[in-house]
Amino acid sequence: MPVYLTGLATAVPPYELPQTLVLEYARRILGPKFAQFERMAGTFLRAGVNKRNSFVPLEWFLEPQDWKSRNEAYLRGATDLFVTAARKALVKAGLRANEIDCVVTVSSTGIATPTLEARAWRQMGFRADIKRVPVFGLGCAGGVSGLEIARQLARATPGSTILIVTLEGCTLSFRNDRLTKADIIATVLFGDGAAAACVSTNAPEKPQQLLELGAGHQEMWPDTLNIMGWNVEEHGLGVVFDRSIPEFAAKHFHDVSTRALKALGLAKHDVDRFVCHPGGAKVVQALEGALGLDANTLEVEREILQEFGNMSAPTVLFVLERVLEQSTSGTLVMCALGPGFTASFQSVCILSNETTRRHTTTHTHKPEVVTNA
Repeated sequence: MPVYLTGLATAVPPYELPQTLVLEYARRILGPKFAQFERMAGTFLRAGVNKRNSFVPLEWFLEPQDWKSRNEAYLRGATDLFVTAARKALVKAGLRANEIDCVVTVSSTGIATPTLEARAWRQMGFRADIKRVPVFGLGCAGGVSGLEIARQLARATPGSTILIVTLEGCTLSFRNDRLTKADIIATVLFGDGAAAACVSTNAPEKPQQLLELGAGHQEMWPDTLNIMGWNVEEHGLGVVFDRSIPEFAAKHFHDVSTRALKALGLAKHDVDRFVCHPGGAKVVQALEGALGLDANTLEVEREILQEFGNMSAPTVLFVLERVLEQSTSGTLVMCALGPGFTASFQSVCILSNETTRRHTTTHTHKPEVVTNA
């Protein structure tokens, strides 16, 4: 039974942070405390990030922050951004909020109980009987792994419509009390953003582009828990961002991608475009080498990194959105590395116009049960 991805949309919070201004503030805040700061300052201008967006203005980072203030900023910003991204996705999919049967919310940068989709419920206009699947802890792999969760939920309940929202507030983790190289690199790279899409076995009636989700695949490596993640500390989340990530990707990603393609039922020559999470400029370069791609093949990944930074989970969906604007047909394979240490893959097929017409007339399923609140 085919599962379709419709209404893909992205959104960023209102505060734009140019990289040159971030460097100025970082020098002001960290320079007097971190003896090696000036030696690493050039990283801000070499990292491939020109700007990014944040839930809070730069002035917020000048004041001392703790768990409570960080999480309050997350709850405000994340709830608003959830609504923005979800509404954009629904408009693109031609759906109303009360037609959504289940919402999958992927986020790892704040604690929300009740969860974000519950906080946004009244603004969105979801039904009272909507199913909620909040997912925490997937980090940078969350966009790909979350999409596979939504696909499997759609297959399990034919005719239902699943809304997936991936959302992160990475900038709120900035720390001026924990001066490690990992914190500097996080300050160089991290941005905030969200992506949303609808997933269903129902083919859209008049699609501009019909996207069929294929199988997903995920693998973990043993003894790699300390490569990426968060440490829960008194003043907030402490980033775990090992300097070996680009080297690890260069060494191991070829083999895991080969196994993943086999699991997805594909050969490398079947793939028209790999759609990768751009964790950083060095990671993108390492992925090109590991996948056997020519240098600068992943130019869209570099563009997204330049414009938005590393937003963790939603970033790969920003890449997918832009790749789809340039592609009319073909097979894509999304891939991302995240905490675990984990590699996550998802295939997406852009169907041709002829195939689109056939699918929209033969693969529309009615929900078995629809309850309106």
